[in-house]
Amino acid sequence: MKINFDMLGGDNSADTVINPREIFSLLPKKDPIYNYPRDVQTEVWNKWFDDNVRNNEYNLIKMNTGSGKTVVGLLILKSCLNEGKGPAVYIVPDPYLVSQVFEEARKLGIEVTDDEDSISFKKGQAILVINVYKLFNGKSSFGVHEKRIPIGSIIIDDAHACLDITESQFTMEIPYSTDLYTKLYRIFKGPLTEQYHTGILELEAQSPTVNMLVPFWSWQDNIKQVTEILYEAYRIAEEDYRKGKAVKDFDSLRFSWQLLKNCLPLSSCVFGSDKIEISPRCVPIDSIPSFVDCKRKIFMSATLADDSILVSHFNIDTEKIKLTITPESTDDIGDRMIVIPQEVNPDIKDIDIKEFLKEESKKHNVVVIVPSHYRAHFWSDSCDLILTASNLQEGITRLKNGHVGLVVLINKYDGIDLAKEACEILVIDGLPDVRRQIDKIEQGVLFGTDDTLSKTIQRIEQGMGRGIRSKDDYCVVFLMGRTLINNLYGEGAIDKFTPATKAQIKLSEQLAKQVKGASIWELKDVINYSLYRNTSWISKSKGVLLHLKYDATFKVNSVTKKQREAFNAALIRDYTKSVQLINEAVNETADLKSKGYLKQQLAEYLYFIDQEESHVTLKSAVNDNNLVLHPLEGIQYAKLQRFIGSQAVQASTFLGQKYNTTNKLVIGVNKLLEQLVFKPDSASVFEQACKELAYHLGFSAQRPEAEYKKGPDVLWEIGNLEYIVIECKNGATAPTINKHDCNQLNGSIVWFQEKYDSSCRFTPVMIHPFTVFEYASSPNPNIRIMNSEKLELLKSRVLGFTKAIASHGSFQDTRKIDELLNMYSLNASIFIREYTVGFTVK
Repeated sequence: MKINFDMLGGDNSADTVINPREIFSLLPKKDPIYNYPRDVQTEVWNKWFDDNVRNNEYNLIKMNTGSGKTVVGLLILKSCLNEGKGPAVYIVPDPYLVSQVFEEARKLGIEVTDDEDSISFKKGQAILVINVYKLFNGKSSFGVHEKRIPIGSIIIDDAHACLDITESQFTMEIPYSTDLYTKLYRIFKGPLTEQYHTGILELEAQSPTVNMLVPFWSWQDNIKQVTEILYEAYRIAEEDYRKGKAVKDFDSLRFSWQLLKNCLPLSSCVFGSDKIEISPRCVPIDSIPSFVDCKRKIFMSATLADDSILVSHFNIDTEKIKLTITPESTDDIGDRMIVIPQEVNPDIKDIDIKEFLKEESKKHNVVVIVPSHYRAHFWSDSCDLILTASNLQEGITRLKNGHVGLVVLINKYDGIDLAKEACEILVIDGLPDVRRQIDKIEQGVLFGTDDTLSKTIQRIEQGMGRGIRSKDDYCVVFLMGRTLINNLYGEGAIDKFTPATKAQIKLSEQLAKQVKGASIWELKDVINYSLYRNTSWISKSKGVLLHLKYDATFKVNSVTKKQREAFNAALIRDYTKSVQLINEAVNETADLKSKGYLKQQLAEYLYFIDQEESHVTLKSAVNDNNLVLHPLEGIQYAKLQRFIGSQAVQASTFLGQKYNTTNKLVIGVNKLLEQLVFKPDSASVFEQACKELAYHLGFSAQRPEAEYKKGPDVLWEIGNLEYIVIECKNGATAPTINKHDCNQLNGSIVWFQEKYDSSCRFTPVMIHPFTVFEYASSPNPNIRIMNSEKLELLKSRVLGFTKAIASHGSFQDTRKIDELLNMYSLNASIFIREYTVGFTVK
């Protein structure tokens, strides 16, 4: 006999109740592994379900990686559907994670789809699960500048990763190989030359390191012509696409035009040797009305210690979100032993770590995250697999299915799960690279500021979370690379991590003190405490997390908030309000580099209403930060002042001011020397390190080309009116010095002779791997070369000098420093003879 269960009493339908915890209990088809929700999941559901919270337009949920965020998100959206707040959309960063959400939904018995045209989705019966690309693009099926598909509730999971992708979607790229590049270059070659003549030479020589920002006044003056050129190219590209003649070079234009067309005057344009990049100062998210009009927007993240990026990218109204939703405690994270070998022993080299990890990879899966293809080459002789976007999913599947060995992951710090044996040892090798050209320019202008540090720490923490995906998971995390370590121990850096990560780092510091000076091989016993689940280690590791609480405040930098509001005002042409807001941001900023960069933005908005005042403001900006754009009349060159006192006194004074402990001195110099390497796409970092090295040795230095837009890459003053005019060609790969580089150094010689009188003596030096000029070159006979061999010699002696100071234990003993400068052949009188050689012409 059949029974009609609909006639029976009892409200037990998972499609009618709206409390997520109750829905979880009532799901009839869920896998037995979901007998009970985790405590942290229930805590988050209960907080979100409060009437005063769930009906907010914006909510931010912070849960540690591996604490069951996906289940939390799916049940919240199921609740929204049951309440009639659909259609519901679950957003993840990439297609790989779409499949993971589908699998989680299948185990729960929740209906999902990846088809935005699905009737079940539109009727509010199924949750649409898509990657972020599908919603935020210039051809979005949800509508651009119109709402084709309404959204009632949306969750953006792994919000930090989605933010990066959204930013790239709102960036237009125009390849060098196109006529469109040539047309725009003709318009802006003159203004770019006025800013940076050498940069134009490098651009035309297709140097991979050059990125040139079009001055905002030239961009605004020519915006009508630029818009016409871009639109015509877009129209033709669309027509070709319809005819089946699509050219891949125009894909970015086709998918970004509709998003950017209304804010081109408020965009930055950067010329690189491979492409032009056009991007707005903030993401014009209003281009996607389906997202903007959604009544429930929920962001989920594990590693947003600073929430400002949600304002700059998603235009969150900070008045509508006061607190974030978090579990009661932070002990929802897995066990991480964080090991920093070069803090334990500064003598440990990268190659030592590589050899050690290769040996460990015979038993454990070791995953190394590197910032670039270039750094991947360092591991290529030891790794079993290199993963890029093209083979990522296949590689992750192999790791999850068994032992692979040592796997290198290129520039992928987020959006992947490597639970349990898939990754027992995780390595973050070096600082993450920024991706966009405008970010590279901003990084150079704001080098060393709190803002750049915050972004760096966030990326590192994202990477560190890849190896633990649940409370019961574990992973040993190696941090390596002098530059990364130096940033990690920069002022205030540790406080930028989330509470749980911060606690784990501090525990690892205590561990490091007990093994100070150990070799890399002696660390094997230490990491085995984690790998083989020593109960004492587990107790201590869990103990540091036990009583920690999440910080539930919604943290937004007031400067970022004003920058967003200024951009919004400019979109409706209220430039007076934009100027007012950025001026307020300038006045509350103490750091001169940041203040100068904000003044450049102030000048940009001023140009719409008062062009003369705009250039006056820009001149003031240069006084604060001489790496920003220079006004039309330029900035008068300030001669490099000769230092007062002996070289030893200068070195002692500088070192004492920069480092408060000898251990930090060793870490800082190691970082500096790590940046002085011959490799492509590193010119700016190399030149800055070259400048800083001068001060460590008791000299003075400038970067005239970067700071004044003319002159050599680096200028050293080494006492007694002696100077070294330096051109850095550390990215060169050809076995000869080309004519372009030769002419550049010859030009710098002329520049020096124009700026300094005959009482000043100088030596022109080119830092280049090789010493032979090509046949067509005409090198000045006084040129000296610091080649690969001499650069390595200099670095080894600087390191020896540094360790000797650290061993002596004092920066103040100028007599000892003078003795060490002579011992390591670093005194001014013999510097050129020791570290440069002559040249030949082919």
